[in-house]
Amino acid sequence: MIFSAKNISKSFAGIKALDHVNIELQGGKVCAIIGENGAGKSTLMKILSGVYTDYEGEISIDNQVVKFSNTKDAQKKGIAIIHQELNLIPFLSITENIFLGIEKVNKFGLLDKPLMQKITEKLLKKLRLEINPNTPVKDLKVGQQQLIEIAKALLLDAQVIIMDEPSSAISGAEVEVLFEIIENLKKEGKAIAYISHKLDEVFRIAENYTILRDGKLIESGEIKNISRDEIVAKMVGREVGIYDLRMTIYELKNAENLLEIKNLDLDPNRKSQIVSGMPPNRKSINFALKKGEILGIFGLMGAGRTELLESIFGLRKSTGEIWIEGKKVNINSTTDALKNGLAMVSEDRKKDGFIPEQSVKKNISLITLFALLKNGILSDKKENDLAEKYIRELKIKTSSPEQAIKNLSGGNQQKVILSKWLATNPKILLLDEPTRGIDVNAKAEIYKIINELAEKGLGIIMVSSELPEILAVSDRVLVLSEGKLTGEFPINEATEEKILNCAII
Repeated sequence: MIFSAKNISKSFAGIKALDHVNIELQGGKVCAIIGENGAGKSTLMKILSGVYTDYEGEISIDNQVVKFSNTKDAQKKGIAIIHQELNLIPFLSITENIFLGIEKVNKFGLLDKPLMQKITEKLLKKLRLEINPNTPVKDLKVGQQQLIEIAKALLLDAQVIIMDEPSSAISGAEVEVLFEIIENLKKEGKAIAYISHKLDEVFRIAENYTILRDGKLIESGEIKNISRDEIVAKMVGREVGIYDLRMTIYELKNAENLLEIKNLDLDPNRKSQIVSGMPPNRKSINFALKKGEILGIFGLMGAGRTELLESIFGLRKSTGEIWIEGKKVNINSTTDALKNGLAMVSEDRKKDGFIPEQSVKKNISLITLFALLKNGILSDKKENDLAEKYIRELKIKTSSPEQAIKNLSGGNQQKVILSKWLATNPKILLLDEPTRGIDVNAKAEIYKIINELAEKGLGIIMVSSELPEILAVSDRVLVLSEGKLTGEFPINEATEEKILNCAII
């Protein structure tokens, strides 16, 4: 045992976030920390990494009791953390972000930029990320930024590495690279705490597990001695159906086309790979979405999934035609998209989805403010009624419509974002990674909402990097690779093998 935490308790405003939690980490092994959003996982990890210094209980490293005064102190004692919520400075380069606070200097006391760039290049190569180290972080996709977070932790050469949802924004080959790195770290005798909602990952890489619920330790043990269903039941206190939740009532073959995409080119200017995220020389994309259909879109990082949704929603320049209900429409902005009945839930909810300091009510009404006016003044009653409607219909867990959205769990934040767009009464809903970073129970609730919306006749396009999710929710699956459409399968013909074969073309 390298690391242990005993009887850890932490309260916020008199509410206990952790209640006498114990955890042990062994050298050369991964301990999966499992629990719903709000179970206390992130609070525990912030204590273990020196973010929170005011708590009850004790932490020991190599049987020596330690007390961290800050995160730098924890780093000096061999603790590194990979945050789920990205901790990067957008306008600094990759190299500058990786070495922030631990800069290398030459013999003259000046910044040794060539050395830092050389080390960064090695780290990026280790992560198989072919990007110039001088690229500003703001120009990277969310998944690439997640890999930079991983690179920061690897640089510290820590004995204890805490990974908080490290695969939440990456997919396919990138996840495989992450697992290779974890295996190498285990061989080096590192102790790893791995937080993930993806139970397939947990069973693949972890030797031990710790389950938290409502801030309490529910159970710890060896992963080989517990099943997936037992973990889910212990996480939520009851059994939850995770997959196979499709409940489409439409005969989709006979349904009318709601949306048609014709000859869409995601990169008409043929920009370079670093700028656009995709190589040139791609074919145009053509597909249709039927009324009441859930169309799943899968592809590896850089395949063009997000770019496709952004092109349809008027967020990026592209060529081709968009037809809605049999009529050709021009969508050159998000305003055009809204007027034509489109709505889009973006991939990065923290950056693009909501205003953290504002209330649940204010976030829900954000796009439909003009519809809530009375005599030119925002009607508090209309705004409250709108918020209450979606809190009730989507079962948003909040103390009141006035609660700040930043204090909700990830799953409930996502429900608020969905509410904001549903309030526009869309015909077509674009979902980019709608369950990223939320727990298994919240995922099931989001799946149910998606199915209910499809049953009401909405056309839904859902991008996901999780194949089981695509197969569970979709009626039809499209596969993208390097900006072109490489596969299309009705759900009864779709398999993981077929989809992956098309994704790696």
